[in-house]
Amino acid sequence: MATFPFGPLLFMTDEDIPSYPSQDQPELTLLEYDAQVLRCRTLFVDKMHDYGTAWRVLRPSSLTDQIFIKAQRIRTLQEGAERKVDEGIQPEFVGIINYCMMALIQLELPEDAPLEMPPKEAQALYEGALKNTRDLMQLKNHDYGEAWRDMRVSSLTDLILMKLLRIKQLEDLVGGAKVSEGVDAGYMDMANYALFALIHLTSGDSTQ
Repeated sequence: MATFPFGPLLFMTDEDIPSYPSQDQPELTLLEYDAQVLRCRTLFVDKMHDYGTAWRVLRPSSLTDQIFIKAQRIRTLQEGAERKVDEGIQPEFVGIINYCMMALIQLELPEDAPLEMPPKEAQALYEGALKNTRDLMQLKNHDYGEAWRDMRVSSLTDLILMKLLRIKQLEDLVGGAKVSEGVDAGYMDMANYALFALIHLTSGDSTQ
């Protein structure tokens, strides 16, 4: 059993994740959401076992570009392009979520922080970023009334791409934005859109 700041979760496969109709209560959204979070966290921990914290060398702007590459590939696959690499859409959404968490960690750490860090410290920072992202999802989901359940996965992809263009613009302004809430909120929004997309794709309750 893995322990999260927001409670324990059991390891699940895609087949274990239940499907819920759109009229279900927000509490069921949290169950589906946390199952997908666990999927992303497990991959992050496994990759850190193999590669350490090599991702720390990437600046937030580089992580933005990596997210853009993945989102653009998802859109290309959704538009029916021939697949040259045997990887589907779901792993790309998982990658977007983990890159967003890495970017949030990079924004939090001071510039002189060492590139290598103990696994426990990296995991704690990752889970902290996930908790903040989850908290934001709950606030927005309350205000918008589970509207994401009626969205197509392709629309969620477009929202991610729109957020990316906004973040790129903010990065180019180098702190000169007038009204934006900041790139950290953008990363959390993109992660939440990707998590909603994974819920749709694993439950089969939405068109592409």
